[in-house]
Amino acid sequence: MDDSLWLVVGLGNPGPGYAGNRHNVGAMVVSQLAARASATFKRHKTNAQVAEGRLVAGGTRFVFAKPLSFMNLSGGPVSQLLRFYSLDASRLIVVHDELDIPFDTVKLKVGGGHGGHNGIRDIASAIGTPEFARVRVGIGRPPGRQDAADFVLRDFSGTERQALPSLISDAADAAEQIATDGLTAAQLRFHTPRA
Repeated sequence: MDDSLWLVVGLGNPGPGYAGNRHNVGAMVVSQLAARASATFKRHKTNAQVAEGRLVAGGTRFVFAKPLSFMNLSGGPVSQLLRFYSLDASRLIVVHDELDIPFDTVKLKVGGGHGGHNGIRDIASAIGTPEFARVRVGIGRPPGRQDAADFVLRDFSGTERQALPSLISDAADAAEQIATDGLTAAQLRFHTPRA
């Protein structure tokens, strides 16, 4: 196993029609991480787009991945990526949208339940453990009686889009910090209310 390598997976649905959806915020974060590393995504045999690089010269090596399966079938590509790169779940960070966290908030954890998130459920089932790091990007609950499944497949609102770049940047920073400094240090930074 390569101790210097981390796999960061951004969840979403494939294709341009879904690109701006709330459900695709994980893929947006991983795209930003790859851009920071000047890494280009290429189609990989694991049914994912993959980019490899370092965020700082001589620093931690990363594989950034966006599954090409639909969200609910994310487990297959993730388990294949772990096998391909000879990594176990302790070197996996999954970035995903989270309804139960207010918009513009990032929360971090390792393990636990899937909270009704079908992408997380499928990954835990496919790799045989829920014990992997998660960067949970808050998208908030749907307004009124709007169905949650409908809400996550809508694009961010105009107001949300103004705050989205800083939210994506925070989530990208959080994923990097988990890999470089550990979960506890990252939680201290991102779970402490801003002054």
